[in-house]
Amino acid sequence: MRHANASARSAAEEPAALLRGAALLAAYLNHLTATGRGNLSYERAARRFFETWPDPQGWAASPLEERLSAGSATRPVITFLMLHEGLRPGYDYLLARKLSPLWREIQTSPMQAEINRFLDEAESLGFTARTRLATGSQVPVRLLIQTGKPMAALTRDDLEEFTAACRQREQATGISHRHYLSAISMAHMVLFHLGVLDSPPRSGGPVPYEERLAAVTAPLRVELVGYLERKRATCDRKTVSAMATRLKHFGMFLTETDPTLTSVRDLDRRGHVEPFLASLVDAVSDKDGAPISIGDRNRRVVAVATFLRDITEWGWDAAPARKVLFRDDIPKLPQILPRYLPIDADRRLTAALTEHPDNELAALGLRLQRACGLRIGELLDLELDCVHQIDGNGAWLKVPLGKLATERMVPLDDETLDVIDRIIQIRSHGRPLPHPRYRRPAQFLFTYLGRRLTQQGVRRELDHATEVAGLGHITSHQLRHTYATALVNAGVSLQALMALLGHHSAEMSLRYGRLFDATVRTEYERALDLAKQNTPAAMTPADSAGRTQLPLTVITGGHDWKETPLLKSRMAGGFCLRTPAQGACTYANICEHCPSYRSQPSSLPILAAQRVDADALARDAEQRGWIDEAERHHKLIARLDALIADTETQTG
Repeated sequence: MRHANASARSAAEEPAALLRGAALLAAYLNHLTATGRGNLSYERAARRFFETWPDPQGWAASPLEERLSAGSATRPVITFLMLHEGLRPGYDYLLARKLSPLWREIQTSPMQAEINRFLDEAESLGFTARTRLATGSQVPVRLLIQTGKPMAALTRDDLEEFTAACRQREQATGISHRHYLSAISMAHMVLFHLGVLDSPPRSGGPVPYEERLAAVTAPLRVELVGYLERKRATCDRKTVSAMATRLKHFGMFLTETDPTLTSVRDLDRRGHVEPFLASLVDAVSDKDGAPISIGDRNRRVVAVATFLRDITEWGWDAAPARKVLFRDDIPKLPQILPRYLPIDADRRLTAALTEHPDNELAALGLRLQRACGLRIGELLDLELDCVHQIDGNGAWLKVPLGKLATERMVPLDDETLDVIDRIIQIRSHGRPLPHPRYRRPAQFLFTYLGRRLTQQGVRRELDHATEVAGLGHITSHQLRHTYATALVNAGVSLQALMALLGHHSAEMSLRYGRLFDATVRTEYERALDLAKQNTPAAMTPADSAGRTQLPLTVITGGHDWKETPLLKSRMAGGFCLRTPAQGACTYANICEHCPSYRSQPSSLPILAAQRVDADALARDAEQRGWIDEAERHHKLIARLDALIADTETQTG
C-alpha cells in the first residue's frame, strides 16, 4: 500500500498531472455547488483524493480492497468522475459497490439521454417500472461507465465481458450472480430492439450431443453421436433432440451392463437387447422419478429400432451382422380416444381465460388455439400477417408449418377475429426475431417482453385458468381435441375435418369420428328396440298372438322409414326393417322374383308405389356405401318393371 501511494505522489509531482488533478477538483467543486450538495467534508475528501491520485485512472489500477476502502465522503467524487469524466473503475469495483445514488446523479450527467432511451424502449416492450429501473442500474449504467462508449457503440463482446466478470465475482465471493445474468439477458433484448445489437439473446439452446451422451462409453458415444449428426440433415432439430434423449438411455444401459462393449456391431440379442427391453418395465423418469409410461417405453424401443435399421441400410461398419430387434419387441400402444373437454368444462375454462387471466397474451393464445384447433407449436409460430381476407369468402387463418410439415387455412368468425385484434394490440412490438425454422427475420404474433411467448408460459396460464375454473389438469392439446370433437358433433364431413386439422390420412381424423358416431347410436337404439320386442311389458300393445309390438315411431325414431340407417325392403303390402348387423334378409322380395308370381290390373297402383319406394331405397343405400344392398333394390326395380309391363299388356 505504501509503495502504491509513493508511486502516486511521484506522479503528482509532474506539472501536467498536477494541472489535470486541479482541473478535476475544480469541476467537482463546481458540481457540488450547482447541485447544492457540497460541504466541507466533501471538499476535504476530494482534495486528499486528487493529491494522491491526480490521474484518477491510476486509482482504478489499484487493488480492489484499496478502491473499496474509500470513505463515504470520498465515494461521491468517484461517482462524479465515473459519470462526468470518463473514469473506468473496473467491473470488479462496479459489481462490489451498490450504486443507488447513481440515479440522482445521472439526471445531471451526459448519460441521462442514453439511459432514458434504454428505459423508454424497455417500457414499450412491456417491462414493469420496477424491472426497468433495476435492470437499468445493474447493466447499462455499468456498461456505459466501464466501456466509455456511447450506447450505440456497445457490442456483444462488451456484454460477454460483463458476464465473465459476474462469474468471476461469484467464484471469488460465493455470491450468486443469477440476478445479474437475468438483467444482462433483458438488457441484451432491449439493445437488440434499439438496433444496437444485431441478434436477440439466446434462450437456452441445444446441448451438444457429446455432452448429452457423456455417461455413455466413448466408443459407443462416437457411433451414437455420428448417427445423430447424420439425422440432422433430414430431420427437424426437435426430432433429433428427442432421438438423442432416447438413444442416451440405451447407451447408458449398455454402459452399465457391459462396459467392455466397444461397438453396436457386437450387440447380442440375448445378452443386450432382451435385458434392455425387460429393464424398461421398471425404468423411471429422469424428471420426477415416476415409472415411465407405456408411450415412453414405445418411443425408446422405436428409437433404437430406427437407429439399427438406418445404419444397416446405410451400410455402416457399426451395423450388427444380424437383426437383433424385431417388430414384436415394440410395446403396443393403447388405442385411446381423443381427450376432449365436456361442454360444461369447455365453457368454464373459456370464461376463466376471458375474465380472470394472469397473463392476458397467453390467455388469448389459448382461446385462439381452442377456436382454430391449433397445435401449441403452430400457435406460437403464427406471424403478424397470418389473417387473410378473401373476397366473398370471409377471413381465414394461415396456419404455419407444424408437426406434419404442412400449411393449412382455417376459417375465422368475428369473435375469433376480435381475439386476434386484441393480441395485436397488447403484443410486444419491436424488431423482427429470427424464425427457428427458416432463420429469416419474422414478426411473430405472440411476442412478450421483446421475446417470443414460450410454451411454458402458455402452460402456466392454462394451469392458472384450470385452477380458477375448478377443473383438473388439462393440457393445451386437449383444446385441439375439443375443437375437432365439436366439429364432428356438428356433422362436418371427413374431408373438411382433415383439412381443418391438417391431417395427412383419414385414419387420423377418424379417431374423432369414433367418439360420436351417429350410425352407432342409431344401431344401438334399434337393437335395444328389437330386444324390447322380446320383453313382455304391461304397457306395450300385443298382437293377436300375444307378441309384444312396438309403434313404428319408436323403431324409426319418428322419422320416415325410408330415411332410417337400416336395411329396408319394400313389399307390396308393407316393408321390412333390419339392422346392418343382421345382414340382408334371405327372403326379401322372394315372391316378386318367383316365376309363379302373377299380378292383376287392380294391383298396378301398388306395384307402382313399390317401385317408387325401391328406387328411393336404392339411392339411400348407395349414399351409405351399401353397394350390395343397392344392387338388390335395382334387381327388384327391374323385376317390378317387367311385372307392370306384363300386367298392362294383358289388360290391353
